[in-house]
Amino acid sequence: MTEAAPAVIRSTDNPQFRSLRLLAQDNTAWRKQGRVWLEGDHLARAALARGVRPLLAVYAESCRERLDSPARVLVLADPLFRALSGLESPAAMAFVIPVPEPRAVDAHAPTVVLDRVQDAGNVGAILRSAAAFGFTQVVALKGSASLWSPKVVRAGMGAHFALALHDAALPEALDSLKVPLLATSSHAGDLLHRAALPWPCAWLLGHEGQGVSPDVAARAAMSVRIAQPGGEESLNVAAAAAICLHASAAARAG
Repeated sequence: MTEAAPAVIRSTDNPQFRSLRLLAQDNTAWRKQGRVWLEGDHLARAALARGVRPLLAVYAESCRERLDSPARVLVLADPLFRALSGLESPAAMAFVIPVPEPRAVDAHAPTVVLDRVQDAGNVGAILRSAAAFGFTQVVALKGSASLWSPKVVRAGMGAHFALALHDAALPEALDSLKVPLLATSSHAGDLLHRAALPWPCAWLLGHEGQGVSPDVAARAAMSVRIAQPGGEESLNVAAAAAICLHASAAARAG
C-alpha cells in the first residue's frame, strides 16, 4: 500500500510552523527545544554521513528531491519555508536533529578552546578548521556564541558532526584537560613558526577585541604569536585559528 503524501502546512498560525521559525531564527531556541535546525542539502547530508538520525525532514512544497532518511516528513508552502529561512537564497529542505547528549570533557583530546569568541561566523569557521586539522573537541567558554545557534551551524558547514562540542562552559572546565594549553597572542610569546608545538594540545582562542582573558591565559603552558611582516596590528581570530591549528597538524605530521 502506497504511503499517503504528507499534508502541506500553509498557515503561519500553525503551531509546528511557529516552533520551527523560533528554532531557525532564535539563537537560544535550540536549548529550550532540545533540537537543532539544519537548513540545506549540504548540512543534511553531512549529518546523515556521520550517523545522525534526524527527528524531522522539512521540505518546501516545490522541492522535488528528498533525502533517504528515517525522519518524519513535514511539507511547508514555499512562502512559509522562505519566511523561516535564514539564508539569502532559501534552501528547499532542512532537517531537525536532536541536540547531542552532553558528555564530560575528554582530558586527552586535541582541543580548541573559545574564550568569549562572539561572532557566529568566526566560531563556525574555527569549527571547520578544528575538524580539518585533526582536533576532535571544542570547548566554548561562557560568553562565546552558542555552538548550536543557527548562524554558527550554517557557518560550520557540517564540522559540528565531526567534533565533541561543549557549550557555555566555565573556565574551571579547562582544569580537567591533561594536554598542554597554548595561548594565542598578538604581541607576546614565541613566534609560531619557531615554536616546538606539542601534540596533542589545546589552543586557547580569545575574544575578537580583547583576546584571551587573563584568567584563561594563566592556565597556558606557553603563549604563541604569529609573525606579521606586513605590519597589521592583529589577525581576525578565525584566520589566526586556521594558521595555528594548521601549524599543529604540520608539526604532528613532521
